[in-house]
Amino acid sequence: MAKHYLEQNVYDATMKRIAQAFEDHDKVLVAFSGGKDSGLMMNLCYDYAKEHDKLDQLAMYTMDYEADYRASDEYVERCFNGYPGMQKFWLCLPISAQCSCSMTETYWIPWDEDKQSIWVKDMPDNDAVINEHNCPFNFTKGTYGRDTRINFAKWFADKYGSTAVMVGLRADESLNRLSAITSQHRKYMFNGLRYTSKLAENCYSYYPIYDWTVEDIWTANAKFGYDYNKTYDLMYQAGVPVAQQRLASPFHSCGQCDLKLYKVIAPDVWGKMVSRVNGVNFMGLYGGTVATGYKKATKPKHFTWKQYAQFLLNTLPDDIRERFLSNITRFEKTWSEKGYGRNERVIAQMESEGIKLEHTGVDDKRCTKPGYYEIVKIKSGIPDETEAGDFRHCPSWKAICITILKNDWTLQYMGVSRSKKDNDRKKAALEKYKNL
Repeated sequence: MAKHYLEQNVYDATMKRIAQAFEDHDKVLVAFSGGKDSGLMMNLCYDYAKEHDKLDQLAMYTMDYEADYRASDEYVERCFNGYPGMQKFWLCLPISAQCSCSMTETYWIPWDEDKQSIWVKDMPDNDAVINEHNCPFNFTKGTYGRDTRINFAKWFADKYGSTAVMVGLRADESLNRLSAITSQHRKYMFNGLRYTSKLAENCYSYYPIYDWTVEDIWTANAKFGYDYNKTYDLMYQAGVPVAQQRLASPFHSCGQCDLKLYKVIAPDVWGKMVSRVNGVNFMGLYGGTVATGYKKATKPKHFTWKQYAQFLLNTLPDDIRERFLSNITRFEKTWSEKGYGRNERVIAQMESEGIKLEHTGVDDKRCTKPGYYEIVKIKSGIPDETEAGDFRHCPSWKAICITILKNDWTLQYMGVSRSKKDNDRKKAALEKYKNL
């Protein structure tokens, strides 16, 4: 979907969206992570609610991952101690959070009381804190973080009324975030608004700042004097470009490259993080390097990429290796038996490299970009490597090796969707809690 520019600046457009959310819903709930985008989202919503005497409609919540920069914790504390008149919820729950640092743990559990002696920080002392002892909605230790956020939002909407969950998502940060707004497959929106997504009958996610740039964020903070997370100042002083400054769950795959920043910005926190999760020190040293699948990946000269993948798999614990093998086998089978839609240029590139394809002559309706995307099947097996450029366009054993080095056993790096087993697990969880 092409961009269409309006005769309106992003601030005015966003305030109009926020006003509409307050008008259409009983409650407006800000999903506050402590980052620059959600921080701005909260400030804009608070300004509107205060100006229009609607603070009773406004609420905020945060998901605390236990391990974070000190300046981030201080910012969250300032927000929960400030902004009077709105409801606040501080979730400190033992969820399953993705962990890409360890080859033995695909997830870690913040606020796990079995490991309280090595927590990175103490449980926050605030009336808004929700932990596993006072959780008002049905929660089981180890529930995935995303599912917990959805369950909380649904509980909130059922208790307090129709809810707009305000998320600080910006389309220019990644293609995945852009597709959240532009995908032609999206059907479940509120009144057809493309910057909304349905969570439940009475609960919708809203992305009011989807069209902002990072420069817009900092311009607004300066212009309106908004408080913000001072971790960004420390990142800037450490030489991190503004466009690359991101805060995420510290052990998540998105934060591999930046994990080493903790050693510079928050050395006291870093010492506790090393003890908290297996593999953190290794990732702090080698995150963002060829050792973890970044930059120019290399292999031993006596190996093909397929042989190297087999070697890497043999170094993994049995359960992790089996997960990789299951998804790799599913991936190969899908390419061989069902195929994927590719445009004429990619098909020609694949065939020029000697990859044998079966042409089905069928246009893949799953592809949303303009043009004809013929479904083709690979009949010569996954190639060792390819010059196709994007690993998502044409698979290769080199891409599989990089995926293993990234500890991405789901193969998301290669564009693989969830398995049927994963989807069934997600559906079962959503069905279990849909009536809470």
